[in-house]
Amino acid sequence: MKAGRFNIIILFFYLFFTISFAEDKILSVPIIALDDISPTFEEDKSELEKDEEKVEVKKTDQNINLSQPTKSDKIYVNLIALDKITAKTSSIRIPLGEKKFFGKLEIQALKCQLSKSEDILDTVAYLQVKDLSTKDNNKVFVFNGWTFASSPTLRSIDHPIYDLWLTNCENV
Repeated sequence: MKAGRFNIIILFFYLFFTISFAEDKILSVPIIALDDISPTFEEDKSELEKDEEKVEVKKTDQNINLSQPTKSDKIYVNLIALDKITAKTSSIRIPLGEKKFFGKLEIQALKCQLSKSEDILDTVAYLQVKDLSTKDNNKVFVFNGWTFASSPTLRSIDHPIYDLWLTNCENV
């Protein structure tokens, strides 16, 4: 019985001193100013993101109505690309028939149109995506087919590093 009481007294003193000194340890932690820390995703653009072509606007003597954009005949496919390693997303605007690069992917949009089924309007695009990092001639495309803006997982682009989602088409 005496050994049991002795263990209880030791346990009581251990808990008392541990709890009383634990408060000092918590107060001695330095406080970090979160405003001074810059997130890594807002740093300089990486080589994965390709800058879109910049168009210079030249001033002329004629009055131009700038509120109404001019509609071009080209159809553009708008995608969102994600690099899973760096967690960076990029907006990609691809004219039909042309190729754009995102990281090691070569993306070509061949067709884009609006699909109407059961009173639901959806944007669909036919994409061909090549992975240029692999030199395997047997596997030409990582993705070759139609993708849907409303449900990108229906026909997903399976790649271990990159994800692509169709957002919309312009001038359709």
